[in-house]
Amino acid sequence: MGADRVFAYGAAAGLLGDLLLGDPRRGHPVAAFGRAAAAVERVLWRDHRGWGAAHTAVCVGGTVALGSLAARCVRSSPVASVALTGVATWAVVGGTSLAREARAIGRALEAGDVEAARARLPHLCGRDPQALDADGIARAVVESVAENTSDAVVGALVWGAVGGVPGLLGFRAVNTLDAMVGHKSPRYRRYGWASARLDDVAGWPGARLTAVLAALTGPDPRGAVRAWGADAARHPSPNAGPVEASFAGALGVRLGGTLSYGGRVEHRPVLNGGGRAVTVPDIERAVRLSRRVGWLALGVGAAARTVWKGRRS
Repeated sequence: MGADRVFAYGAAAGLLGDLLLGDPRRGHPVAAFGRAAAAVERVLWRDHRGWGAAHTAVCVGGTVALGSLAARCVRSSPVASVALTGVATWAVVGGTSLAREARAIGRALEAGDVEAARARLPHLCGRDPQALDADGIARAVVESVAENTSDAVVGALVWGAVGGVPGLLGFRAVNTLDAMVGHKSPRYRRYGWASARLDDVAGWPGARLTAVLAALTGPDPRGAVRAWGADAARHPSPNAGPVEASFAGALGVRLGGTLSYGGRVEHRPVLNGGGRAVTVPDIERAVRLSRRVGWLALGVGAAARTVWKGRRS
C-alpha cells in the first residue's frame, strides 16, 4: 500500500474517531506534550529570543523525530501504518471538541442563560466573557470556530498530507507551543518570538485552504471571496484574517471590532462590514460550515498526495 493510501485511509479513520469519540477526558497526548514543553521551558527560559528559539527547536524537533521513528517502525506493515496515521490524526485534530463547546454555549444563549455562556466561553477562547453580552458572545464563538477550523483541523491535515505522521504531530506541536508561549506578554514577548513566527509559517497553507473551502461550501461564495479580498489583510493575524473574513462573508455576518483579552482592549477591523450582526443561530451555521470544510480538506489532502505520487512515479 502506497503512502498516499496510508494517509487517506488513516486520516479518514482519525477524523471518524474524532467525530465519534472526541478528545479523551484524561491522558490527551497534546496535554502530555504541553507538560513536556513546560518542563523544557523551566530549564531554558531566559528573556531572550535565542533561548526561545532553542525551546522551539527542542520541542518541535523532538516531536517530529518521535513521529518519524514511530512511522519507520511500522512502515513494513500497511495495516499498522494506517492505524498509526489514524491514531495520530485523532490525537491532533479537535473538530468535535470545537463543535461541542460552541454548541454548548449556543444552547445556553438560546435558553437565555448568559451567565452560563460566559462561564463556558473560556473553554473555547481567551476573551473576557464579562465584557460581552449575548450577541458579543455569539460573535466570539463564530470567530473562534472559524479560526480553530484552520488551527485544529485543516492545518494538521495539510501537514499530514505533506509529511505523514511526523507532519501531523509536528504541526500540532507548533500550534500548541504558540498557544503556550507565542503571545506578547512581558514574559514571552522575546522568548516566544520563534514559536509565534513558526506558527505563522506552519499555519499559512492551512489557513488559505480553509478560506477557499469556506468560500466554496458556504451559503454565499461570492460574499466570502469579496470579504477575504477586502478585509483579510487588515486583520492583525496573517492566518486568522483570511479564515475569519471568508467565514464572515460566507455566513453573511460581520466579525471583528472591539474585543478584550485579559483586561486589554483591542480594536480590530470589522470583517465583511456589509454583513449583519452575529446572532445566536449563527453559531450552529458556523459549526456546520466548519464540519464541511474539515472533511473537504481531507479529500483535498488525499487527492494532492495521490497526484504528487503519480508525478514522481
